[in-house]
Amino acid sequence: MDTVQFPTITARAVRFAAKADTAADIVGDVRAYAITLTSPSDVLVEIHAAAVNPSDVKAAIGMMPYAVFPRTPGRDFAGVVMQGPSRLLGKSVFGSSGDLGIRRDGTHATHLVVEAAALVEMPVGVSIQEAAGIGVPFVTAQEGFRRAGQPKPGDVVLIMGLNGKVGQAAAQIATWRGARVIGVVRKPEAYAGHASGAIDVIDSSAVDVAQQVRALTNGKGADIVFNTVGDPYFQAAHQSLAVLGRQILIAAVDKIVQFNVFEFYRGRHTYVGIDTLALSSVAAGDVLRELLPGFASGALKPFPVRSHAVYPLEAAAEAYVAVLGAARDRIILAPRANQYRPSEPGELMSSEDHT
Repeated sequence: MDTVQFPTITARAVRFAAKADTAADIVGDVRAYAITLTSPSDVLVEIHAAAVNPSDVKAAIGMMPYAVFPRTPGRDFAGVVMQGPSRLLGKSVFGSSGDLGIRRDGTHATHLVVEAAALVEMPVGVSIQEAAGIGVPFVTAQEGFRRAGQPKPGDVVLIMGLNGKVGQAAAQIATWRGARVIGVVRKPEAYAGHASGAIDVIDSSAVDVAQQVRALTNGKGADIVFNTVGDPYFQAAHQSLAVLGRQILIAAVDKIVQFNVFEFYRGRHTYVGIDTLALSSVAAGDVLRELLPGFASGALKPFPVRSHAVYPLEAAAEAYVAVLGAARDRIILAPRANQYRPSEPGELMSSEDHT
């Protein structure tokens, strides 16, 4: 059989020649380059939208020692298949990765070569920009539950950092699975995301978290604690665990914590560490596919995309600074945008904007 010869495409991408020394130095150049599909197991995706995650920005400023330079950032993407197996041509797809944008060139570009097995077909009713924002938060949340045990009806899931993107994804998945969710926030505020059931919110600035969890659960505690913050909540999480409870950890501020070994083994607790940077593009796609029934049914919903939070490639530095500044919106790059037209905060993207 003759080898298929794919045409070379001229692409554009955000490029960092070397790590930025400080946040003020985040000025990735947008450069044109030739891209060619050479492996029969890969596809060429025209990227219509790519999320900007905190890990993308941390890599750019040198906080990830294994990030390779020069490089193009970006772990999440959504777009249309341009080259590859005929069964995939023209399909709208999305995906995520632990190595894209870190150990290999990523998604903050007009085109991406990636393994065909990494692609996930977009759910009906989810726009292409919304799909681009699903990746890292939902992969992290689902991978945590895969490793610790999926929530089930009757379980209590305590989420530290409820209103962060991973916290919201974890709340969606847990309530979809039928569990009761209690969320912890650091100041007086309501839950900001979607859920399939009621969520009790604990303001950690006003009450003792562990005592409040015990009060809300008739003394039982939480079957699963999803700690998206790390050591600032470590003791409260530890003290909130039920017998046989599991704590999922995905982050740290200070690396060292005090640990009560006696309470740990008497409670028969399990601690699960999650690092989605260890997941390949294919592995991340497998995780996302597990969530498709939830998105198809409407039990899971993508994060809303607001027009003021969508940037063209040429304004990528602004997008990175917004993420570094802890923007609450899901920040999206739109590589096909011809010009940057910011709009008023709170304005949602219209259906035309999603194409």
